Formats: sequence, C-alpha cells, structure tokens
Amino acid sequence: MHRNKRKASIFVHTVLIIMVVFALFPVVWSCVISIKSVGEKISGFSALSISSPTLDNYRRLFQLIPMKEQLFNSVFTTLMGTVTTMFFCALAGFVFAKYKFPFRNGLFYFVVATMTIPAEVASVPLFLIMKKIGLTNSLWSLILPRLTTAVGVFYLRQYIMDVPDEIIEAARIDGCSDFKIFWKIVCPMIKPALASWASITLVARWNDFFWPLLFLTKRTKQTLMVSVSQLPLADGLATPWQVILAGTTLVIVPSIIIYVLIQSFQKDGAFEGAVKG
Repeated sequence: MHRNKRKASIFVHTVLIIMVVFALFPVVWSCVISIKSVGEKISGFSALSISSPTLDNYRRLFQLIPMKEQLFNSVFTTLMGTVTTMFFCALAGFVFAKYKFPFRNGLFYFVVATMTIPAEVASVPLFLIMKKIGLTNSLWSLILPRLTTAVGVFYLRQYIMDVPDEIIEAARIDGCSDFKIFWKIVCPMIKPALASWASITLVARWNDFFWPLLFLTKRTKQTLMVSVSQLPLADGLATPWQVILAGTTLVIVPSIIIYVLIQSFQKDGAFEGAVKG
C-alpha cells in the first residue's frame, strides 16, 4: 500500500514538473534571446546558450517606444484599476450578501448572467460613450467602465456570506455606520479573498490589450502591451527578434513578480469564495 502511494506521488510530481517546464520554457527562452546580440542564433535549443550577453536590445527598445510615458500608463491603469475594482466589487458583494431588499436575488442572478456576454459586444457602445464624454485617449477610459465586474461581485459576495451576521449586528448596536462596518470589519475579515482577487485583476489589467488598443490612439497614451505588439512594424518590418523579445520580456516579467509577491495571501483564499455559501 505504501509502495503504491509512493509510486502515485512520484508520478504526480513528475507530471507537475513536466508541466512547469513547458510553462516556464517560453519565458526563459524569451529572456535569454533578449540579451543575445542580433547576429546570434535564436532558433533551436542551442539558442539557449549565450556567448556574449548584451543589453543593446533593451537600449534599442527604449529608442523605439516612449518607455517612461507608456510604463507610467501601464502602472497607473493597472494599480488604479485594481484598487477601484477591489473596492467596488467588495462593496457590491457586501450589499448582496448582507442586505435584504426587494428583488435582491433576481438582481444578483442578472449580474451573474452578464458573465455569459462577451465583453467585446459592448465595445462599440462603450467607445461612443467614451467619445461623447471626452475620455478617448484618457487613461480613465480603461478604469471607469470596469469599476465593477460580475465575476468580482460574485466571488466576493460568496466569501462575505460566511462573515457571521452576529458580528455585523454587534457593530450596529455599538453605533457603527454601514460603511464603517464594511470598511473596518468586513474588509479585514476577507483579506485572503481580496488578495486573490487583486492578483487575478493585476495580471489581467497589466496584460490588457483590446481596450487600450480601442480607446488610446495617441502613442504617448498607449500602454506597454499595445506598443510591444507593434514592435515588428517599428522599423518597417525590420525589427530584430531580439528587440521584440526584449519588449516581450519587459511586459511578462512584472506580472510574474506581482503574482509571486501576492502568492502567500492567495494560497489562503484563491477561489475559496466559489465554494462558500
């Protein structure tokens, strides 16, 4: 029996290691190629060997795109979008979980049902709205339309439902306002869920491509993800792959670092709300 368990454990770990290798290989390959000189080989496993590492590809990258402006655009929209989404999704989840009002369940099911509608369906109406209120080529056009998301409301509502009603009632008896209960009591109790949702949202916002491409047409207003996608055309279809992969590395590595930093919180609450309530 013990031998069978050991064999099963070895098999599972072997499969997991293979999956990790397949997942990390493109990232490692991109990082290695990005520091190779333009004349070096970039195909095959032999490309992983570096004879003369150089940062010239990154210097050329900074010449092709306005790095400071676009890095600020990406960081601003990612952080501001994540913070606002966390706040409003948690607030909406708190209302759906702890307040009783007419048509509460029907309204919640309607919100959940919107998850079946592709976001791109609203692209034309959203663009017209942003243009009407003068927010095209504004970073806020990437933040305001997604202050709340159906997935975030559903996830945090399921988690908040497990917060004991007795604690909330005791806070009301002590004179706490509704918002103070949410901010001072509920939010600290759902930190694992907030951390999980933050890590998911941070990566999604950083990797966002469609909406910046739609709303931001000025080069200095674009995000890094959009600019990197345009690198093959930056030198008239002559941009070296080493420079392109330097840009790719620049947008991939931060999301990995962010995920690792939040991982300790995410382990406690990742998708736990999906099975609560």
